[in-house]
Amino acid sequence: MTHAIQLLVGTRKGAWIHTSDAGRGRWSLEGPLFLGQIINHFVRDPRDGRTMLMAASTGHLGPTILRSTDGGKTWAEASRPPAFPKGDPHGRAVDHSFWLEPGHADEPGVWWAGTSPPALFRSADGGDIWEGVAGLNEHPQVLDWFPPEAGTPDGAILNQVVVDPRDARHMYLATCSAGVLETTDQGATWRPLNQNVRCDFLPDPYPEFGQDSHFIALAPTDPDRIWQQNHCGIYRLDRPGERWERIGEAMPRDIGDIGFTIIPHARDRETAWVWPMDGTEVWPRVSPGGRPAAYRTRDGGASWTRQDRGFPAEQGWFTVKRQAFCGDAADPIGLYLGTTGGEIWMSGDEGESWRQIAAHLPEIYSVTAVPAG
Repeated sequence: MTHAIQLLVGTRKGAWIHTSDAGRGRWSLEGPLFLGQIINHFVRDPRDGRTMLMAASTGHLGPTILRSTDGGKTWAEASRPPAFPKGDPHGRAVDHSFWLEPGHADEPGVWWAGTSPPALFRSADGGDIWEGVAGLNEHPQVLDWFPPEAGTPDGAILNQVVVDPRDARHMYLATCSAGVLETTDQGATWRPLNQNVRCDFLPDPYPEFGQDSHFIALAPTDPDRIWQQNHCGIYRLDRPGERWERIGEAMPRDIGDIGFTIIPHARDRETAWVWPMDGTEVWPRVSPGGRPAAYRTRDGGASWTRQDRGFPAEQGWFTVKRQAFCGDAADPIGLYLGTTGGEIWMSGDEGESWRQIAAHLPEIYSVTAVPAG
């Protein structure tokens, strides 16, 4: 059964809302919102269906969180956005917020934010007032995990927060320089979770930490299954195990297993999608050979199938960033991606075919699919 979908789209120069009809056939585009501002992440709270947050970098406000409590009709800046305390012993100042995550279903109003430089912040009032999480931000190894010189071209980032739906105390972080970190006490203590994840750019290829975890996702039907798209491959971990398996080795050799994101199926723990990019030494961050395609596994990563119907057969030199690939929970699953070339593509048949539903937007940083309210 399908239903109307809203895509919340954050870009290099503002935000848009793309809304479908009940069959996901026709789409209408609303925006721009905050034209000219960098919107790294644009999300809606699934717990109330009304609260929306944007991680924004604005010319006049600097790095901030923009909030709406009425489904996007009106907006205001957070009273106290994520910020390090004055006199931070490591001289850190928030350059931008990168990831926003609603808290556990049992904790209405709680939100989490990951920033650059890497740090974790929490709000208990719907994203208005933010406080640093001392267990991570003041950890004795914080500069080992997040060295100032490490990071992406846009700076080092804490790029993802994932909350175990069964337990608000159990959380994972994906980071660009410490790999995956885990807490079982809601952030008071942390430990690396990186066994068997390669680090091709370090002398020790299998360190305790140092990996660049691009994206992690819990299987919705089995939160003990964790998918990971890493800078050095595609991995899967089945808890309570500690050792990741590199399932990307089953990808075609001429494509490789480097990308920014991985999307699990809403109802099938064995199925997931990735979007490969060119992983050669120069890291051009484009589709391999200029021939864009998604790849799907239906057997937990033992095999992968190319899904390129509808995409350019050649000269398609875009890629898809960390937050810009997502799925809905309809039947069949809808998949949505935003490109570095400002296009939005969708599949209404679980990747079997694709079509472009928007073009000419700024570089797309994030796409989030939510039921249209």
